[in-house]
Parts: sequence; C-alpha cells; structure tokens
Amino acid sequence: MKQDKHTTRTATGTTATDVCRWTQALFHLHARIAPRFARPEPRLRALAYLQGILSETERKNGWQLAEHAGEVCPDGMQRLLSSAVWDTDGVRDDLRRYVVEQLGRQGAIVAIDETSFLKQGRKSAGVGLQYCGTTGQVENCQVGVFLDDKWN
Repeated sequence: MKQDKHTTRTATGTTATDVCRWTQALFHLHARIAPRFARPEPRLRALAYLQGILSETERKNGWQLAEHAGEVCPDGMQRLLSSAVWDTDGVRDDLRRYVVEQLGRQGAIVAIDETSFLKQGRKSAGVGLQYCGTTGQVENCQVGVFLDDKWN
C-alpha cells in the first residue's frame, strides 16, 4: 500500500519579533489615516477599532470590540461608525494606497468573496430577508465579505 505524502507546509511559528513588526505596521497605518479624523477621540478609537478587528476576539460586534478596547459600552464604537466626523473617502484612498504598496508585487492577487450564512434568528448584525447566494433564494441570512491574498 502506497503511503500518503505529507503536502502541508510546516509552519515555523510566530515569534515575538513578528508580533512587534505587525504592531509597528498597524501604528504606521493608523498614522497615515489619523489626519482624516476631525477630533482626537475618534482618531484614537479608530486605532482601538482596528486592533479589535485584528484581534483574536471571537465575535467582532460593537460590544466585543468595545470590551477589547477597555470601554464599558459600545456607544463610542457605534458613534465612530455612524456619526463621527471623518473623511471616509480620504481613509479609503489611504487604505487603497497602503494595500497596493503591500501587495504590489509581481503575481499578487487579491480576491474579495461574498458568502451568505443562513440564520434562524434576527439578533446578529445584518441578518434579514435577502438574496442568499448559498441557496440561490431570498432567505433569512447574513452576508459576510472576505478578503484573501495570494502570491504566485
């Protein structure tokens, strides 16, 4: 009987140097977009929001992101996304330039994928009757958008 070949690459593990480098990169990215915020409070909260989104926090809703940031309620995070004054077009442009710099290598591919998740209840954000690509029908579902990067 033929033995199966092991084809999975062995990970070398994350080092403290990696974590420091990633943290510095996030601070540099935040420094690029910080001038787009009219006040210091949303500017600092934007960094806390990014840290929460990139964290290992299982659910990325307002409560969990606020708790990750050390806040007692989600009001500040919700205000950041709904009514704080900031240049959304400028942030978009800054982030686009950042992504192009990071992925702008020969053979880089970025794939954006929308995936639908059937839901029973209505308590998760974005759940409602809408077209569900998974079933091809209008269903009670939630839609997630995912970004994946690959290098050839």
